[in-house]
Order: sequence, then C-alpha cells, then structure tokens
Amino acid sequence: MLRFLSVLLATTFLLFSSFSSDAQRTYCNPMDIGYRYNFEQLNEQISYRSGADPVIVNHKGEYYLFVTISGGYWHSNDLSHWDFITPDKWPFEDMCAPAALSVRDTLFLFQSTFEQRPILYSVAPEKGKLHFYNRWLPRLPKDIGPWDPALFHDEDTDKWFMYWGSSNVYPIFGAELDPKRRLTYAGPYQSMFWLDPWKHGWERFGPNHADLMKPFVEGAWMTKYNKKYYLQYGAPGTEYNVYATGTYVGKDPLGPWEYAPYNPISYKPGGFMNGAGHGNTFQDNYGNYWNTGTPWIGVNWPMERRLAMFPAGFDADDQMYANTRFGDFPHYLPTKKWQRKDELFTGWMLLSYRKPVTASSVKDTLRAELVTDENPRTYWVARQNRAGEWLTIDLQQPSDVRAVQVNYTDYKNNVYNSDSTVYTQFTLLHSLDGKKWELLTDLSKEKKRDRACAYIELSQPVRTRYIRYEHGYTAGPHLAISDVRVFGKGSGKQPAIPGNFRVIRQKDERNANIRWEKVPGAVGYNIRWGIAPDKLYQTYQIWNDQPSTLELRALNIGVSYSFAIETFNESGISSLSSVISIK
Repeated sequence: MLRFLSVLLATTFLLFSSFSSDAQRTYCNPMDIGYRYNFEQLNEQISYRSGADPVIVNHKGEYYLFVTISGGYWHSNDLSHWDFITPDKWPFEDMCAPAALSVRDTLFLFQSTFEQRPILYSVAPEKGKLHFYNRWLPRLPKDIGPWDPALFHDEDTDKWFMYWGSSNVYPIFGAELDPKRRLTYAGPYQSMFWLDPWKHGWERFGPNHADLMKPFVEGAWMTKYNKKYYLQYGAPGTEYNVYATGTYVGKDPLGPWEYAPYNPISYKPGGFMNGAGHGNTFQDNYGNYWNTGTPWIGVNWPMERRLAMFPAGFDADDQMYANTRFGDFPHYLPTKKWQRKDELFTGWMLLSYRKPVTASSVKDTLRAELVTDENPRTYWVARQNRAGEWLTIDLQQPSDVRAVQVNYTDYKNNVYNSDSTVYTQFTLLHSLDGKKWELLTDLSKEKKRDRACAYIELSQPVRTRYIRYEHGYTAGPHLAISDVRVFGKGSGKQPAIPGNFRVIRQKDERNANIRWEKVPGAVGYNIRWGIAPDKLYQTYQIWNDQPSTLELRALNIGVSYSFAIETFNESGISSLSSVISIK
C-alpha cells in the first residue's frame, strides 16, 4: 500500500508540476531547429551555430528545410519539430544557399556555384536518398554564377526555369531549362533586374539604410499566383537589421518585370529578431502561404544568422505580403486555411523585457541582466559551463505564463562539428514568492537535440512571478545566453493609443520622420505603414525606453503611403491610431 501511494504521489507531482507540451500548438521565431556549427570561418578559429538562406519545400504533404552549410537538411510533418537528415550523397563541398523544388513525386536540389555542378533529385528525401539528375550544369562566365539559385517549374506550361544572383555588381539573372536534356540551359541567360537604391529607400545598404556602400541583390525565388509571376529577391545586405525581401511582378517567367511599389514585402528592422531577407515562399498543407527569411545575429562574425518563417499571402488586389508584426512572438501553427493575416498571432505578450535578473555566477562583465534586453548581440556568461548554474527572472508581478524561449550564444567556442556531443539540457522552474519552486519543464535528460533557440510552450497557463533557468549541458567551454524570453499575459490593462502621432516626409522621398508621445506602462510600439489605409503590411517595432522618434528610410520615390501606430504592453495591444496619409 505504501509503495502504491508513493508511485501515485510521484505521478501526480509530474502531472501537475511539468507543464511543457509535447503536442506543441505554437512556434516562435527564431526557428527552434538544431542549427549546425558553421565552419565557414574555421581558418580564423571562429566557432558558432548558424543558419541562413532557408528554403522550405512542401513535398507530398511533408516539409523539407534546406539551409546554407548544414551538411544535410531537415524534415518535419508539422512545421514545428524538425529532424535532421544526413543524406547518403552530398555535393562535392557543402551547400550554400541551396535551391530546392518539389515536382510531382520528385524533389530536386541544386547548390550555389561558380563551377560545374550537378542537379540532384530524390523520390525518398525522408530517407536521405539522393541521386544525380544531371552530372554537370554547364559553366557560366566567371563571376556570373549560378550563385543563390532558385528552381521553378511552371505547372501551367510544364516549363522549367532557374534564377540566380548574389552581387553588388551584377543583376538577378534568369534562364529557361530544358527538361528533355536533364535540365540544362535551354537558351542564353538573361538579366532580370538590378537594384535601384536611388529610388527604393529600402535597397540602401547598412544599418537602417544609412551606408553609402553599393548594396547587394541576392536570393532569388519565384512564386506564381493568379497567372502572375512574383520574382522575389533579397537586399541590401544580410548583416544588417534591414535585410529584406522584395519582388518584381510579370506576366511571363522571364519578364518584362514591373517593380512592386509596395516593396519590401518582408521586412523586420526592429524588435528582438532583425532581418527577414533571403528566404523562400511556400504553401502549407492547408493552402496558406509562408515566407522564410534570414535574421541577423552577428556576434562572432557579421554573417552569423538564424532562420524565421512568417505567415504570408496575397490580398484581394494580388499584393504580396509577409506578416512580420510581432514576428518574433509566439504564433499558432496552422490547422486550417486562415482568413485574416493576423489570426495566427497568439496574443501572448512579452513579460520579461528589462526585468531584474539574478545569476549563480558571472564571468567578467557579461552580466545577467543582459538576458532580458531583447538584444541577441548582448549576453550573460556564467563563470563555468557546469550543471547547476542558474538564472532567475523576476517578472515583478504575478502573470499568466504561456511560453519561454531560451537563446544561447556561442561565446569563444571551440566546437567545429555538430556531432553526438552537441545537445542542450536544462530545466525551467517557477515560483510565486521566489522561495518555493515548482517544475515548468525538464529537459535535463535530452541527448538528441541541440536547441540554440529553444522554445518551450506550456500546455496550460501558469500563474507565477519568478522564472528560473537551471543549466544542464551545452557543448563548448562556456555557458552563454543572450536572452530568456517569457511570454503570456500580465495583470494590467491594455495600453492607450499614443498621442500626437506625426509623419513628415523628407525632401528625399525615401525618408520620413515619425514622432509620437510615449504611453505610461508601455513595453513598445509598432509603427505600421503601407500604400493604402487598408494595406498597412509593414511594421517597425520600437521599445518604450528608446526615443519616441524614428527616421524611416525604407520608402519608394513616387509612392504615396499611409501610417498608423499601436502600443503594446504585457497585457495586450492598443487600438490602432488614426491613419495618416502622405504623398
């Protein structure tokens, strides 16, 4: 009897103290995948996990993710849990910016190259089975490519095409491929378009488009919608907060092309995760569109990056968009065809911004409070990388916690291969009083998954005030965490709309000066804009402790715009302000 009671009590404790959910209903950017250690900078002895230039392909109802320099690819059934696959045949060197395409029962794969390289194919990609579709795609002139390639099959005409380009000298190129000759070039390649930063403010280089260096165009991708061709591209540079995706639209796969005045279509210059350029557009099993992108980290090397995916689509006027509003907050995974662009947003707000943090130890000046500043380029480092080191965040009031994201940093790392020693172990605890602790989730036994951006969704809300991270294991000599992000709902009221909202376009029409009055108790603000009052698809997120002014340098010359602003805090989002229209 005593043994039975002991088992019952132990089972009850596990049921009521562990709130993590195996059947995850939500996701949060940056994507929670096993980012591979990147040997791009091996000769400089820089070691870090990274992912860039994502392509997600829906192949026979399952998803495949291809990423720069990863030694393989990922497979998922739900867009949440991704299993890494090491294929039996891989290119002669690892792939940069790969192209992937699903046509009928076959998945095609091709790498960026300036040399002669084959197109690969698979009818069993879930098993890692790859074969040569052709042996060599003919070499193009020096420096032309095809770098950053994209493969496109037009189902209506059964014609094949390739697009490519990654340069601040050359344009995006395109060419038809000949399926009768194993997808070699059917004719001469053609230039599609160049960047025009003198007319398109968002194509200017540098942080907030403030550098005079000539920008880069790269990352081509083609989507066909309603008999129109949307040739997408990344600009102006992957190592900045303003890395974005734009599109040209045409009636033929090789043009002529018309610049979309609503560009960029995917843009996320503010918030925790900056940058949304160079990805792809795909449809899920419910017919919803998604756009992937490459957010910027830039701690160990300017090109250190992560991955993101955003709900996307086309409006009633065939305007293409990707929804990056609250793009690094939790969103629901798709279960049906959505009707509104914001309906996947959970409404779980950030509870941890600038909240007090204590730690078991600190190395040098890499302080604990840096884990709540929403900046992936600042980080806490423990004195030693050993089990038992901890961080405690005080949310300062009881709140309903729904999810936690732990973002690790590769601080002075010496790991150069994602082998069996690379995995992540930790435990999350919570407390109402900072004294009595209960379990939120236990990943202390995990030995298969490495989670540089670990996202933990709770199966039910937990009313609590303190969140504690207890360390188990990470590979490398240091335990370093950039941010522990806590999401849920606070106890207060939704914030007010900012007052005195003003937008003045500069003489240089690419720029606009924006001002507003701060709202007491706000966490931050979303500046929203677009080419019409009902097309406010762009968002620039600003924290409340930043100045209440913004010079927006992302506008297109000759295009009229509409602007509005909203406030958010730990309890919700204000109504949208009145719309201001400018010419």
